[in-house]
Amino acid sequence: METKHTVYINKAQSMGSVESESVDIIVTSPPYPMIEMWDDIMSNQNPQISDALKEGNPNLAFELMHKELDKVWKECYRVLKNGGFACINIGDATRTIDGEFQLYNNHSRIVKSFIEIGFTNLPNIIWRKQTNAPNKFMGSGMLPCGAYVTLEHEWILIFRKGSKREYKTEKDKQNRRLSSFFWEERNVWFSDIWDIKGTKQKMIDSQSRDRSAAYPLELPYRLINMYSQRGDTVLDPFLGTGTTMQAAIIAERNSIGYEIDSNFKTIIKDNISLINIDYVNKLIKNRYDNHKIFVQNRIHEQKKEVKHFNYIINCEVMTKQETEMELHYLKSIYCNSTTPLLFKCSYDVNTNLEELPFYAKQTLF
Repeated sequence: METKHTVYINKAQSMGSVESESVDIIVTSPPYPMIEMWDDIMSNQNPQISDALKEGNPNLAFELMHKELDKVWKECYRVLKNGGFACINIGDATRTIDGEFQLYNNHSRIVKSFIEIGFTNLPNIIWRKQTNAPNKFMGSGMLPCGAYVTLEHEWILIFRKGSKREYKTEKDKQNRRLSSFFWEERNVWFSDIWDIKGTKQKMIDSQSRDRSAAYPLELPYRLINMYSQRGDTVLDPFLGTGTTMQAAIIAERNSIGYEIDSNFKTIIKDNISLINIDYVNKLIKNRYDNHKIFVQNRIHEQKKEVKHFNYIINCEVMTKQETEMELHYLKSIYCNSTTPLLFKCSYDVNTNLEELPFYAKQTLF
């Protein structure tokens, strides 16, 4: 079992290196229009954005920023297979320009664009980002009529290209069964509200920006497992620090990433090639261990029956759909030093999930 992961340092408005209808799922988080940290990179795509901000015309700047994202969404439609999913993490923005405070609805503007391109919008997810900051409220404090609701959530927009994915061959059907997830995971993952802590944003020695804008690994890992299967190809047109690619590696998917900022090439290379294999495998083992705890609690504490058994991973499961599910430990990562960056990952297909293995890290440059 081997997966391949390719990084292009280029604009995602034109992903010419990706063939049409070759991608199974897109998981990404674009620059958020009207968030100040993205002003420069947006204005570099279209100088009229900078002019609009300087002239105090934020609504025009907002629309021009989204028109640049629209170009990427059209490319996403081109490269995505029929039946494939696009999962877009986006936050709305608040900003004061010329003394006027306003909300900018990024998520609704993106939904509008995707539908116009031809995507089907499916039920979306609200990512509730936990925060305990005592000064998180904006405005006049305890005085009425001058305070504003604080944004403590972001959106995960779910789209599909075309109709449902078809499974015509027995090989395709078998791979789908091997890629299943646990019943109790389904109950959490397919809720429309996710409580997941954000990740640290501070970047050290970055030549381009102070904050990484990365989402937590759990977020793309869930989405990839929910809407794709083992061996599929994942695309992130705004790769950033490489979190989506890391999640694809853990989930045994292939991946492609585009990143416009050349300063991130070294960061991505280090984040992928220097993945702590032991840490990754502990994440896999935690899924297995948490499932066994769930089963034991259900049997012994709740006195309820668990009817099925998965002989591949050697444990009880709730449904027949889980009886062929496989989980494999990551074994090695190889990396080249050319352009585009290419990583190859191998997995232990004879994994005994009860025992956490030790693999010597293998990276080639």
